[in-house]
Amino acid sequence: MVSNKQEKIAVITGAGGTLCSEMARSLAGQGMKVALLGRDIEKLKIVEHQIKSAGGTAISVSADVANLEAVEKARNIIVKELGFCNILINGAGGNQTQAVATINEFDPKELEEPSEGFRGFFNLDMPLFKNVIEVNTMGTVIPCQVFGKDMAENGGGSIVNIASLNSYRPLSRVAAYAMAKAGIANFTQWLAAYLAPANIRVNAIAPGFFLNDRSQKLLMTEDGGYTDRGAGIIRQTPMKHFGVAPELIGCLNWLIDDASAGFVTGIVVPVDGGFLANAGI
Repeated sequence: MVSNKQEKIAVITGAGGTLCSEMARSLAGQGMKVALLGRDIEKLKIVEHQIKSAGGTAISVSADVANLEAVEKARNIIVKELGFCNILINGAGGNQTQAVATINEFDPKELEEPSEGFRGFFNLDMPLFKNVIEVNTMGTVIPCQVFGKDMAENGGGSIVNIASLNSYRPLSRVAAYAMAKAGIANFTQWLAAYLAPANIRVNAIAPGFFLNDRSQKLLMTEDGGYTDRGAGIIRQTPMKHFGVAPELIGCLNWLIDDASAGFVTGIVVPVDGGFLANAGI
C-alpha cells in the first residue's frame, strides 16, 4: 500500500458540499491529487478553483454516484487524468424535504387531507422516501465497488464513509435518512471484514450537527439565535455549539493514515460534541 501522502489520489463524492469540500481542500493541501465527484459541476468547480489557487491538484467530474454506469465513466476519467484511487471518501447523500416529517409523533391531523407545510409519517412522499434511501446507500455502495476494485488490484487503500448520528439512533422526523445512515454503518462493518484480505481498510465518520446552507435555515434564526429544533440540539450537546467542517479533519487524517491507523478497520467514529454521550436528563 502507498504510504506517502504526496503519492496518493483521493476520490471524494459529494465534494461540493460543506463537509466534503473542506476534506478535499485539506487533502489537496497535504499534497494529494483530488478528484471531486458530485451532480452539481458548478459547485465542484468552485472547490477545484480553490484547490488549484492554493497550488493543489484537483479535477471535477459530474456523476450520479447512485448510478453504476455514471461512476464507472467517472472512474475512467480519473484514472486517465490522475491515476488510480487509493483513498475514497463517500460523502454524497442528503435528504428530501417531502420525505421529512414536520412533527415528532403521531397527530390525528395526518389522517385527514394533506395540508401545506404539515407532514406526518402517513403524509410522506414514498417515492422521495425511497430516493433518500437509494442515494445515501447505493451512492456509497457503488463507488466502493468501482474504486475498491482498483484498490484491490493495486495492493490496498482506505475507504471512509460518511455516516451520521442517525447511524446510532433514529433522530426525529428523518426516518428515510435515519434508515439509510444506519445502513451505512452496517455496510461499513461488512465491507471492512470482506476487504481486509485485500489490504483495504474501511471506516466511517459520523458527524453530529454541523451547519451547512440547509441546516442553517432549520436550526438558526436570522438574528443568530436558535430555532426551537436548534435549541433542543444545543441542549443535548455538551459542547454547546454546532460543529464546523474543519473539526472533522483530524479524524479523517487519522483514519486514512496507514502508520497511525493501520490496524483500524470497521469502526464508525462519532464527531458530535458529546451528543450521543448525553442521556439528556
